[in-house]
Amino acid sequence: MAEKESLKSLNPLNNWTTVLMLSLTLGLAPFFPEPHIWGKIKWVAGGAVGMQWLDWGDLLFHGFPWILLLRLSVLEIKRKVKPAA
Repeated sequence: MAEKESLKSLNPLNNWTTVLMLSLTLGLAPFFPEPHIWGKIKWVAGGAVGMQWLDWGDLLFHGFPWILLLRLSVLEIKRKVKPAA
């Protein structure tokens, strides 16, 4: 069982360090004047008027690390809440 856990941690999508680094770099780039993902989220919240395919792809590109971070957080919470069997 411990071997399975160590193999799982080698997967970059299940590695906290990798996912956090992706979120803080790619997920927030460019940093100034505001994070790109934040601008895209505001654009979508405002009705996404004028967004083209490139903008949607950009939203996915910058949002993917945050989705990975959310996924990893949910898995960790489920693991801690799950009763020992």
